[in-house]
Amino acid sequence: MRLGYLAAALGGIVLILLIAWFGSRTIGIEVLHAGWAIPANTIVHLFQLFLSACAWRLAVGDRSLSRRSFFRLRVIREGVNSLLPAAQIGGQLVAVRLMMKAGIRGAVAGAGTTLDITLEAAMQLVFTLAGIGVLAGFDTNHSWASWVGGGLITGAIGIVGFVVAQRAGLLRVIEWLALNLQRVWPALSVDSLRGLHRELMKLQRDWRTLARASAWHFISWSLGTAEVYLTMLALGVPVGMAAAFVIESLGMAARSAGFVVPGALGVQEGGFILACGLFGVPPEAAIALSMVKRLREILVGLPGLALWHWAELNRDRASERNGGMRNFPQRSQ
Repeated sequence: MRLGYLAAALGGIVLILLIAWFGSRTIGIEVLHAGWAIPANTIVHLFQLFLSACAWRLAVGDRSLSRRSFFRLRVIREGVNSLLPAAQIGGQLVAVRLMMKAGIRGAVAGAGTTLDITLEAAMQLVFTLAGIGVLAGFDTNHSWASWVGGGLITGAIGIVGFVVAQRAGLLRVIEWLALNLQRVWPALSVDSLRGLHRELMKLQRDWRTLARASAWHFISWSLGTAEVYLTMLALGVPVGMAAAFVIESLGMAARSAGFVVPGALGVQEGGFILACGLFGVPPEAAIALSMVKRLREILVGLPGLALWHWAELNRDRASERNGGMRNFPQRSQ
């Protein structure tokens, strides 16, 4: 947790320096001018989260929770990962815990969420490749090729390595660690985590479901294009849909690369400065674009944290009343 706060502090310093360097007054005015785009962007993003929730539900393979329940869990994931010093992984852990409390076996919840993370990352890589393909059709300075290519290679190696580690028994290691922790803390319940590796291998064999979940994730990533298009229009620096597609794909790739920094503070802004610069968009407008996205994150993230708090309170009250009757999420009928 201390490392998370340190990373957040360093990212915040970088962000402040970028804003100061390119003109805080100018950026602030541009963000105010783009204010009308924030509600529209919020709607777009909520639809993205719904599609991601559908993909996650497919990856888990347990249909006992409704799409609406998975959507609420996805909003909680978003809030924790965006607004807390959790290094982009805390939201998934919170969601797995809530799924287990809702009656999904820990092995199924953990394996399915691991698979969902893998598919989402893989589809982001495909989205970034698509963005580069579109960018190649523009008459721009191709000096971007080296740093983008290096980032893609690194991302591909990371995803392949993660999959190989899963196949080699990464989740067995987690099971072993949990069992050893139980010896130190006997009160720790790990029975529901048994069979993590077996469940993951089972889920990975369902190619039809993997393809459907991947398609939902790719569409979700692509919808971010509308957010960039609307924001740039509101900023008075309109770009075409093709350029917006490229800016979103490269900007989100930069954000994901900075996953160790909570909220990718400073990293996201740097990514948008580079991506927007390819189309002649000034740095202050690129930072304003990032700020509008961050305001949208707050509008979505705060309700996510409130949902998490509400779920935990309801769970505790239900446990006191009737020994743990499940109140959230509701199972579908």
